Amino acid sequence: MNNPSTIRILRLPAVIQKTGMARATIYDWLNPKSPRYDSTFPKKRMLGVKSVGWVEAEIDEWLTRRSKLI
Repeated sequence: MNNPSTIRILRLPAVIQKTGMARATIYDWLNPKSPRYDSTFPKKRMLGVKSVGWVEAEIDEWLTRRSKLI
């Protein structure tokens, strides 16, 4: 049973699976210099020197907002 206050961090493969998008697309959305930049996409969090993750609840909220626009 999951505690609703538990923060779950997703690594890139899980974000790819959850969004259905490619790695390159996700990083384009995060890059302000990219023409595909999406300021609404959740920011990655540094987990260590060379590892990043995303808060699952933020990804879920973004997907919900995006689905309402379509």
